[in-house]
Amino acid sequence: MRVPHSTYRLQVTSAFTLQEAAAAAEYVHDLGADWLYFSPLLKAEPGSDHGYDVIDHSQVDPARGGAAGLEAAVAEARKHGLGVLIDIVPNHVGVATPEQSLWWWDLLKHGRDSRYADSFDVDWQFGGGRVRIPVLGDDSLDGLEIVGSELHYYDNRYPLAPGTFEDGADAVTVHSRQHYELVNWHRADYDLNYRRFFAVNTLAGIRVEDARVFDESHVEIARWFDEGLADGLRVDHPDGLRDPGQYLERLGALTGHAYVLVEKILEGREPLPPEWATAGTTGYDALADFDRVLVDPAGEERLNALDKELATDDKPAPSSFAELIHGTKRGIADGILRSEVLRIVRDLDASGAIYITGTVQAGSGDFATGLPPLDATSVADAVAELLACFPVYRSYLPLGSEQLRAAADLAETYRPDLAQTIDDLLPVLADPTNIAALRFQQTSGMVMAKGVEDTAFYRFNRLTSLNEVGADPAEFAIPVGELHKRQVTRLRAYPNSMTTLSTHDTKRGEDTRARISVLAELPEQWASTLQQLRQLAPLGDGQLENLLWQAIIGSWPASRERLHAYAEKAAREAGDSTGWLDVDEEFETRMHRLVDSAFDSHEVRRVIAGFLKLVEQPGWSNSLSLKLLQLTSPGSPDVYQGSELWETSLVDPDNRRPVDYGVRRSMLARIDAGDLPPIDETGAAKLLVTSRALRLRRDRPGQFQGYRPLAATGAAADHVVAFDRDEAITVATRLPVGLAARGGWADTTLSTDYERVRDVITGREYDGSTILLAELLQTYPVALLVPATKG
Repeated sequence: MRVPHSTYRLQVTSAFTLQEAAAAAEYVHDLGADWLYFSPLLKAEPGSDHGYDVIDHSQVDPARGGAAGLEAAVAEARKHGLGVLIDIVPNHVGVATPEQSLWWWDLLKHGRDSRYADSFDVDWQFGGGRVRIPVLGDDSLDGLEIVGSELHYYDNRYPLAPGTFEDGADAVTVHSRQHYELVNWHRADYDLNYRRFFAVNTLAGIRVEDARVFDESHVEIARWFDEGLADGLRVDHPDGLRDPGQYLERLGALTGHAYVLVEKILEGREPLPPEWATAGTTGYDALADFDRVLVDPAGEERLNALDKELATDDKPAPSSFAELIHGTKRGIADGILRSEVLRIVRDLDASGAIYITGTVQAGSGDFATGLPPLDATSVADAVAELLACFPVYRSYLPLGSEQLRAAADLAETYRPDLAQTIDDLLPVLADPTNIAALRFQQTSGMVMAKGVEDTAFYRFNRLTSLNEVGADPAEFAIPVGELHKRQVTRLRAYPNSMTTLSTHDTKRGEDTRARISVLAELPEQWASTLQQLRQLAPLGDGQLENLLWQAIIGSWPASRERLHAYAEKAAREAGDSTGWLDVDEEFETRMHRLVDSAFDSHEVRRVIAGFLKLVEQPGWSNSLSLKLLQLTSPGSPDVYQGSELWETSLVDPDNRRPVDYGVRRSMLARIDAGDLPPIDETGAAKLLVTSRALRLRRDRPGQFQGYRPLAATGAAADHVVAFDRDEAITVATRLPVGLAARGGWADTTLSTDYERVRDVITGREYDGSTILLAELLQTYPVALLVPATKG
């Protein structure tokens, strides 16, 4: 199995096609990356900028360059010795435009007689034999019309089933004869009968656990490996699959057991299921560790106090992050994912393991004897509470049954009135053969993602650099020793797992987070600054104000347009002052006025400029340390497109903006000609660090196999992170504000096992037995050392 030393992720779109990706291959090689890493390539919804809404599994998207583009990109990659990793989407397909989605169109046309009827996860009985499509503006069918062999609702097109149209029949009558039912879009929350990706109505889940569905949805992927076009895969959202372990086994057989990563969110120290056929995760777990070792734990108490100061009677501060997410997860289970909760209830009934009254098919199953009937409303309440209390994304029964027990124990503390119902449900939900248990596992991750990442992360804002995908904001900081421990664990368990700092899904780019993390070193100054800003541009939502001003400081100088878009998304995701479905126009007017003040108000600009003077340089120091730690730690590091310069993006789609490779090529050429760039707004210093670390990993494959922590000695020893990766020594600065306050490195030293060492970043040599950090780190806050005799 070919394994990457590193990868470079490219977002392939209609504006940056595979042909452009081919043209970037030489630069990626010169940078030092080992593999090209492509976003999803199969044909997607027209205009999709991400590719996760696949509409045709049989071809590479023509808009992204098609099969010819892939061949050209791979040929160029091979020319430069690069491997190829491709992102795939097995869980769902795009159905926003039914006429474009091959499987969905056939399903709508032929219903249960469609060859794709079993490809989708549809509860036909609940829909009365029809698929419910939430598209109507209200309950009226006004706007329906028959056009040729199709039924149109404004711009939406749907097929007519054979034999259902007669001359003179009106559209409403014809609609009643179809295998689908157009319903009020509000009913999506509680009345849908097909599984979705999270709460996205236009992404319909497919049953890839069925061998035929797997084969047909992977026909093009199989071709990539048969023809040598791909060396590995990144699997999107495996937790949505009925049986991820089985899926990975099949994928291994299809790819010849190639390098496969899973986009798996791990909670805390949760391990991957050991039997999975995967090299590891896509790296969010590593991201959280690198961020936290650069956060000053001394700032936690003051930032906690500030969080409470921002609370009001109508928006009290949560007692803990765990308390907050219980509420947000329960809100999701009762709200936008209520349809999925009710589907579990119907499955519980249909399985015959429990007798439930009040469901659509009540009394239809082969019910277990000796159990009293349960009321459907109480069962739904109990299922929702279990989902809200589930401590990780999901279980993989029989693995993880203890997580279900823990959820039940917690649920019964919140809802003692449901204790008996929960106890009755527990044996069924722990049974890996029960359909309701299988669906519960597919659903718990949806509730976690929507309740935590897409809601709580916008409400818990004491230090927003901690609010990242796969991270726990309740963990404020970790000591250097804990970082070392976690790296050793990763090296032993998954040495080829990906590590990352930025992705197309991160809430903030790596350098936005690096600057925000400085606030933990300056909590009093931040509290004072925030107070001034709130007085100058009041919003009336202290938590959101804290989040927005951190975003503005962290991403500055972001454009006005970018910040307006971020503010709108952040406020609506938080959902407690405005929302996607219930927009508070007056509040959002004040919110946009706040953003404008950062550009138009002299006083606000003065306050921002004053605080930026405090955090800009320390933020850059954090950025370089963060990058070097990731690039040299155990695992296979990914560089997200463009992040070799400052990556100050915010949440998507901001983090999917085009990248100027011409600028990066010219910068890299100047660096390779001997220029040691300053640490400034250009980001050239980060390009220097990135290229030197990537090249060392690629060109010296015998190194980076082990991991040995190194401890500095002296007054500032706690400001350095250092480790030896088999004749490759990483030295990185942490807590730069505190370091400067104590007068710098002074006599702090680091010892190595080598007589003389050379810093591959600056080219300078040092006595390896005792290195003065004041000398080693005089130009940059990081160093990457190799024995001087190693060339």
